[in-house]
Amino acid sequence: MIANQSLVDELEAAIASSDIGRRAVILRRVADLFVSTAGNLSGEQTTLFDDVMQLLVQEIETSARAGFAQHLAGCQAAPPQILRQLAFDDAIEVAGPILSRCGQLDEVTLAEGAASKSQAHLLAISTRKTIPESVTDVLIVRGDREVALSTAGNPGAAFSEFGYSSLVRRSSDDDALALCAWSRAEIPRRHLLKLFAEASDSVKRRLSKEDPRKAAMMADMVARAASQLQTRTREMSADFARARVSIQSLVAAGKLQEPALYDFAVSEQFAETVLALSALCDLPVGLVERALVEARSEQLLVLAKAVGLSWKTTKAILLLQARAERSAGDLDTLFETFLRLKPETAVKAVQFYRLRERSLTPRSH
Repeated sequence: MIANQSLVDELEAAIASSDIGRRAVILRRVADLFVSTAGNLSGEQTTLFDDVMQLLVQEIETSARAGFAQHLAGCQAAPPQILRQLAFDDAIEVAGPILSRCGQLDEVTLAEGAASKSQAHLLAISTRKTIPESVTDVLIVRGDREVALSTAGNPGAAFSEFGYSSLVRRSSDDDALALCAWSRAEIPRRHLLKLFAEASDSVKRRLSKEDPRKAAMMADMVARAASQLQTRTREMSADFARARVSIQSLVAAGKLQEPALYDFAVSEQFAETVLALSALCDLPVGLVERALVEARSEQLLVLAKAVGLSWKTTKAILLLQARAERSAGDLDTLFETFLRLKPETAVKAVQFYRLRERSLTPRSH
């Protein structure tokens, strides 16, 4: 009791003193006294300690504040307002230990700090043992790449729906961030699907290398989803509805042959060309439709060769695909490929397309 009274006297003298060094020493002693008696203090006494610490910490240099923050960050009990004051300190050497290690720091303070302080402060928060959803949301949106990577790689970070969506959106052009998101065991499948669907080819290759089985499953699900969406869109198209009637009439009359397909292609009748080539190749409409809208032309060459189309008709289809005049050099290269392609090879490829496509979706009508 006498020792405590002596400390109180010294505290009063320190507050009144202009000796900055003495204030730093007293601040540390006050903190030690608080920790040793915290379990027996009333709310009013805790507030008193809090007020005194806040008063003293304002008047000491940065290095002393940093040392005090390091000491307080490891304590099991500390007054809430001094923790908030230290967490909001502009000097990261002061705020860092509190933001990264202090388990008592409340969610509101963390969220406010994440929303207003520097990237160095955000990085410190991102390394905490646990991070609540409200704080993670801010870190992923406001943080720079280093902060986003640290947060995404922290197994103790909790993500909300908004947080996952933001993470996936940022991952679309960032290989390392995509890998972090991909590696989170708890990320919902729908977000994994979006991540995989929107990833660049280089990212997909890295994801597949990281977890081939999961990547294969996601690729299959993305393909199925894309096929279903494509089918629904096509079924709602008035152009496709009219074209289907026309093609069915030709099939019934036995007149769906190469000349009809050529006329559709040179007339730039996209729906009729797709449906006619689909019927001639006995392939789902979706596959042929995708082949006609993709940039690469190899698959169209395979389809044409498999059903014995002439170069004249094949060229018309290739020009429809490009929706513009192809260069003479481009057409010459495609013609050379068309000539080299063996019919038996093309037929085998079409058989593979047929099996693969029908495993994804029911055959299109």
